[in-house]
Amino acid sequence: MASASAVAPIPMPTVAVAARRRLAQPVPAGALPPGAEGAPIIYTGKKAPKVPWPDIGHLAKWSVSSFKFGFGPECLTDDDPDTFWHSSSSDGPQPHFITIEFPRKVSVQKLSIYLNYPLDDSYTPANMCIRAGTGPVDMQDLRIVSLEKPDGWVTFDICLEPSEEGEGFKHIDVYMIQILIMNNHMNGKDTHVRGVKVLGPLERKLQAYEEPFPFVTPPFKMYECIR
Repeated sequence: MASASAVAPIPMPTVAVAARRRLAQPVPAGALPPGAEGAPIIYTGKKAPKVPWPDIGHLAKWSVSSFKFGFGPECLTDDDPDTFWHSSSSDGPQPHFITIEFPRKVSVQKLSIYLNYPLDDSYTPANMCIRAGTGPVDMQDLRIVSLEKPDGWVTFDICLEPSEEGEGFKHIDVYMIQILIMNNHMNGKDTHVRGVKVLGPLERKLQAYEEPFPFVTPPFKMYECIR
């Protein structure tokens, strides 16, 4: 099967991210042990967990580096845990990757990826590199996620730069996201991914005195309150 994406990722992630893009440097595999702040959280079960962050994946165009017939990128977003994307090492480059492209700039907070080691065995990703940018020519590495026999929805912040509020991590504003499968368990050649969710940031709740649609131009702001 021919490649479903024209984007050619680099073999191994580099450690260089421009500060002006608000993207954190990638964190090496093993730097975040389970339970550490920023480490992935695994929600057990086949169904996607109910989380407060909005799912914005339906706004994007999805493609993959290669796939076997009947196991294409549509299996990543069909909400069916029994279907999966199956890469084809004979038809596409390695590492295998998923590309998520939005028609406009969006804010992304987290990714949630469904993996099932008991069923997929050596097809299960062990190390993934998350990249993002405005297009294929300026993709930057955000973080590396290292997993040990995952079974469930692996959910993690896409960026590890602390937020300005002091709690949690910043979201990033991007047009494109890539998930690179750097290697699988037991050095398997092909990979299985059963689902992916792209989660946006939480909406800030307005205070009682705040207007939902405030004036922004000087002529209107001059008369927005009684003096």
